[in-house]
Amino acid sequence: MGKLIVWNIASLDGYFEGLQPWDLSLHETIWGDELAALSEAQLADTEALVFGRRTYEGMAAYWANESETGPITDAMNALPKYVVSNTLTAPDWNNTRVINGDVVEALRDIKSKSQRNLYIFGSAELLASLLPAGLVDEYRLGIAPLLLGRGNPLFKPSDLRIDLELLKTQPLKNGGIVLYYGLKTPT
Repeated sequence: MGKLIVWNIASLDGYFEGLQPWDLSLHETIWGDELAALSEAQLADTEALVFGRRTYEGMAAYWANESETGPITDAMNALPKYVVSNTLTAPDWNNTRVINGDVVEALRDIKSKSQRNLYIFGSAELLASLLPAGLVDEYRLGIAPLLLGRGNPLFKPSDLRIDLELLKTQPLKNGGIVLYYGLKTPT
């Protein structure tokens, strides 16, 4: 069985996007050869990608229309994808299936049958429902070397406490850092 791994980039003060949806300019401060290599390695180890609807729509708009080819673009377009949505019925990005209804049970089933890892990119709203269910095995967080000041917070307020175990740190030449955390059972 593969793991369910979350990959996100956030500012040091905890925002994953600016004030406007899809304002991801903070990604430019951390992106480079090291993150490109990490992205390629993660995608090579991916059974499927999982997105919330809003993240899916933004990713599909970008990757499906990307004119350049290369390992990351090719993998993003070829991999199986799941989009969690009760409103989307006809996804237009290839290899996409919609999950609606009991998302936790559906993803638990998909995860149990997977041979490689499932990755969730972005999708903060979806994670707010998956973290309490104990489905997430690992969190990989790229910390961009800046304070954004305001924007959309990566972690939504919750009464839930989840203890983490630091698995690895990867400092980047551009001042960013990637943190790898295992998630312990929610309490």
